[in-house]
Amino acid sequence: MVTPDDAIEAIRGTGGAQPGARALHAKGTLYRGTFTATPDAAALSRAKHLDGSEVRALVRFSNGSGNPKQSDGSPAVRGLAVKFTLPDGSTTDVSTQTARLFVSSKPEGFVDLLKAMRPGLTTPLRMAKYFVTHPRLLGASPVLRDANKVSTSYATIEYHGLHAFRWVSADGNARFVRYHLIPAAGVSYLAGSDARGAGPDFLTDELNTRLAQGPVRFDYRVQIAGPQDSTTDPSAPWRSAETVTVGTLQITGLDTEREHDGDIVVFDPMRVTDGIEPSDDPVLHFRSLAYSASVKLRTGVARGSEAPPA
Repeated sequence: MVTPDDAIEAIRGTGGAQPGARALHAKGTLYRGTFTATPDAAALSRAKHLDGSEVRALVRFSNGSGNPKQSDGSPAVRGLAVKFTLPDGSTTDVSTQTARLFVSSKPEGFVDLLKAMRPGLTTPLRMAKYFVTHPRLLGASPVLRDANKVSTSYATIEYHGLHAFRWVSADGNARFVRYHLIPAAGVSYLAGSDARGAGPDFLTDELNTRLAQGPVRFDYRVQIAGPQDSTTDPSAPWRSAETVTVGTLQITGLDTEREHDGDIVVFDPMRVTDGIEPSDDPVLHFRSLAYSASVKLRTGVARGSEAPPA
């Protein structure tokens, strides 16, 4: 069985997992904001941040690789992670990215892909062998290709949760959902030549300029699973078209308080709260363990009791 250390070692082989940085999504910036749920949210889950009151949100936009100096003009998956502060001071996290699907149904498949991607003369051969042994990934290639397109802004691209979560309402009814964050500004991308000519930090610079003119907003939507949709396989698309807008995420400016003097911020999708339960997705549970290994790598500090139970 693959371990978090195996994953970190495989990420290192592709140039990521560098000391002092997150193993993946190494380049990113923290922002502050608020979240306000819709009445439909409270009907789906009894979670306190979904009751309609405004709650504080900590947001991180990021590039997906483990290279903290990756140019923003390079094709890459982008991330948007959110930490909601509940009335009692506890937090719950949402992790989304531009890819709608994960590359594998299990952690082992992801680690095998990283090993195949190691730079070298035999990389094409290794990748060809990986596609032969993982034929479903070939069918998902268009989805993954689109996820790597360079957007005009962090604020003009959709972000998607990879995993299913069980939302439980006040009366005990439960539905499995996947998360989607949809930009109020609409979706737009750069042409290839424009992306190559963009500055190395243009996504962060553009977002900061945009925020100086006013808040950036995303609709928070959940896709409700149908009877044939897998709640344990993040590489499988859902057939259900039923979606509900459960709130608005409003980003107002840079966060200047966190990640100073040894402060560690982790956005862990396994950090849930009453009214939201993780599915049995093995990749979801593995991520929490991998985050702990990543924290130890970049800070030398074990997460300990801070880590959600996996």
